[in-house]
Amino acid sequence: MPDDEPLDSALDWVAEHTRRYVASGGTERLDWEGMPCLVLTTVGRTSGRRRRNAVGYGRDGNDLVVVASKGGSPRNPLWYLNLVAEPRVTVQVGPEVFDAVARTVDDPAERARLWAVMSATWPAFDDYQARTDRVIPVVRISRAG
Repeated sequence: MPDDEPLDSALDWVAEHTRRYVASGGTERLDWEGMPCLVLTTVGRTSGRRRRNAVGYGRDGNDLVVVASKGGSPRNPLWYLNLVAEPRVTVQVGPEVFDAVARTVDDPAERARLWAVMSATWPAFDDYQARTDRVIPVVRISRAG
């Protein structure tokens, strides 16, 4: 695999979902069991390699919102750790691909508002939060430029 080709998730089902989404030009795998999905490409914080994952998302105005739930795991997903280290990301929503900047929502009121938006779309987020002691990060993604 060339060094510029993004690496897909180590989770087979996420990798397959991501590959089909990208290979179709954003016409297949646009959701996961009803949750709209995008493809998020980050830069690996230790490898420097591009890494991509299909991730559920919501919208807040012109921005996209994702939740770093990892199913309620005690640890944050690797894609989240990567975007914290390097917030410049690439996003594919359907056929559209663009550069963006991702930031963790730190303001408690904004996080609570966005959490409610996201859990209304995917109620399992509330279950995931109940499974873990960590505060699951909410991330706002804004177009670059």
